[in-house]
Amino acid sequence: MQLRPHQSRALAAMQRNKFGQIIVPTGGGKTMIMIKDLADRFANAERPMTIAVVAPRILLATQLCEEFFADAGINRPDVVPAHIHSGETVHFHTTKVDRIGLFDDMCAAMQAHRIFFTTYNSLRRLNEAGIEFDVAYFDEAHNATKKNFFQEVGNCNAKRYYYFTATPKHTRSPYANGMNNYVVFGDIIEQCPAPELINNGSILPPTVDAYEVDFERQKGVQACEGDRETLVGILDKLNDTTAHKILVAAPNSRIMYNLLTKTDIIDQCKDRGFEVMHITSKYGAYVNTLKVNREQFFHQFDQWGRDPNKKFIIFHYSILSEGINVHGLTQTIFLRNLNVIEMAQTIGRVIRVNRDDAADMATGKLTPGACQMYRKTTGFVTVPVFKNYGVNTIKRLQNLVDTIFVKGLPAIHVTD
Repeated sequence: MQLRPHQSRALAAMQRNKFGQIIVPTGGGKTMIMIKDLADRFANAERPMTIAVVAPRILLATQLCEEFFADAGINRPDVVPAHIHSGETVHFHTTKVDRIGLFDDMCAAMQAHRIFFTTYNSLRRLNEAGIEFDVAYFDEAHNATKKNFFQEVGNCNAKRYYYFTATPKHTRSPYANGMNNYVVFGDIIEQCPAPELINNGSILPPTVDAYEVDFERQKGVQACEGDRETLVGILDKLNDTTAHKILVAAPNSRIMYNLLTKTDIIDQCKDRGFEVMHITSKYGAYVNTLKVNREQFFHQFDQWGRDPNKKFIIFHYSILSEGINVHGLTQTIFLRNLNVIEMAQTIGRVIRVNRDDAADMATGKLTPGACQMYRKTTGFVTVPVFKNYGVNTIKRLQNLVDTIFVKGLPAIHVTD
């Protein structure tokens, strides 16, 4: 894979700096930067290296492992992965400190490189085991600012630290736990503006779409009936010639579950040619009405995402908001009010370039940045506007889109 200019700049900056922040919009290939940096370090290593890759969720840690080991520079006989979290994987996995130490000792005796894939929640286990890292890569690094994670990130013993995010989280004081605490997170060593990525064919511009609703939004259990009517109305407005793949951000897990089990929304979707998927940590994963495990869910998700003729709707609360690679999504619908980071991350799910368009740009059949000529020209972000709710959300969303995709600035969330 040929690197984009911003990816090459980031790699050069990582060679020059022992730690720092890489700010790249969602869809800009942050993972590829990590992979290529590590492959280069392995190629030039004079001794076995110890690496940490830290993610916000078990699901993302597992996905990152798959992506890292899809690269020939990392998928080598002398590179051994370990997962330090509570999830199940085909690789060595544990959260027990003594077993982490034994694994590290075994790899050292074998003269093998080791990569520890972990979560911010389980990073403390590696710290307790006293593991010393040559390089630590922190994905979706805005999560490192959470008070219960910040200390463990600061305690991580590494010679080099790199923090990747599209959505930095700052605090009003530069000495607190925000990413503007440059003692912990370092300076910004590469920042890529979104317009550059649009112009070079990496991502698409989003389109904000307000859907006006002629009633008030209800709260609690009553919300599901209103959400059902709203979603049916939005579906009926869609262009039938397009294979829509829609991500719905629900208000919370309970309201989402009520919507799917106490209304006829699944039948309404099926009548319009849509398959239905939904996933929450509380209720599990479903394909239509069949409960499946997460592996089956994401396998089906991936298949339908790659099928240009398949229509589906996937409901979630927060589990798909950041990091997870979701192929083919064309639209997202906000049924809840999101903060700046959640908004920016969710927009990032639907602005990825169509695979056929990307292939045509690579061969010169399409001009990068000429989005009007693409098969997929934009990613739609739809917000219902009720009589009592939604106007402020639309304003916040449009301001955010202007900040990121017109002015070329990152979406920074500032807290106390």
